[in-house]
Amino acid sequence: MLSEEQKRLGVISASLGNHALALSYHGNRLSIPVTVIMPVVAPIMKIQSCKQQGAEVIVKGDDMKEAKAYATEIAKERGLTYINGYDHPHIIAGQGTLGLEIVEQIKDIDAIIVPVGGGGLIAGVALAVKSLYPSIKIIGVESDRCPSFSEALKAGKPVDIAIKSTLADGLAVPKVGYNAFATAAPLIDKMVIVKEEWIAIAILRLVELEKCVVEGAGASALAAILAGQLDELSGKRVVIPLCGGNIDTTILGRCLERGLAVDGRLLKFCVTVSDRPGGIAELCKLVCKIGVSIKDIVHERAWIASDVFSVQVTVVCETMDRDHANQLRKALTENYSVVTFGDMMYPWPKSLKN
Repeated sequence: MLSEEQKRLGVISASLGNHALALSYHGNRLSIPVTVIMPVVAPIMKIQSCKQQGAEVIVKGDDMKEAKAYATEIAKERGLTYINGYDHPHIIAGQGTLGLEIVEQIKDIDAIIVPVGGGGLIAGVALAVKSLYPSIKIIGVESDRCPSFSEALKAGKPVDIAIKSTLADGLAVPKVGYNAFATAAPLIDKMVIVKEEWIAIAILRLVELEKCVVEGAGASALAAILAGQLDELSGKRVVIPLCGGNIDTTILGRCLERGLAVDGRLLKFCVTVSDRPGGIAELCKLVCKIGVSIKDIVHERAWIASDVFSVQVTVVCETMDRDHANQLRKALTENYSVVTFGDMMYPWPKSLKN
């Protein structure tokens, strides 16, 4: 859609990563100069990938709002074409082709659940799908750390919100696009806000069960189902686009550990035991007897308030499942008077207990 002069001068955009990667890739193939402005919270892997595609990458701003403001300045100075990753009509139309692919490949769909950041993807998908099949429900999902679309729905227009660091970095847009909001708002049947812990579990489930590495933004739709927030879709034919696999390996490791902890399969506890010979050994025997694997163990004497003959032991261990973890909890509380748990386990929705 660019003129020859625009192609010669180049394009610019602010992005948390995925849009920047797309621009960098296609700019490289088409010999169009690309400049991307990425906030400091953008994953290092995405920054490096853009550089490898030949783009000029400038890391500037604490969030997308600041990065976008800086990108607009650079665009005016250099005469570059700014391409909005979630609000440009052509980009929204391009994202809508995902909706066309879904309805072409899958029949009798009851609902499509779409992750929402700036709103471009759900706007395109909703418009394409609802135009062909008005009965298909379109459901949007946001992280509770950046619910910008839900806030826009409340206000009746896009509004700035304060966002926090999130596993779903691709959704961390402080203000949804005006075109995206105007297009999507009348077509969305429901918006869901999920907690970060469920996003971590969704990433873990996709790795374990589907052998699929998905970033937090792409896993958030599955997170809403796992959290029991869409039980009305039970038994229905539901489509979840896994829209994003660009996750830093360090972040992936943290997500998997967080997911295991929330799932009850990674357990941390502190227990006060006798500091006489065999005290810690007895604790280890108890853990071993239950079949739990110790990942890490630390003991501390100096900050014990009880007596000089006690030692506080902090243990991180792996269990098979929640029942196994609860079995260990029961044994510890029965055998030790002072024991605390670093509890991250969330109660499973009734519909998913089995």
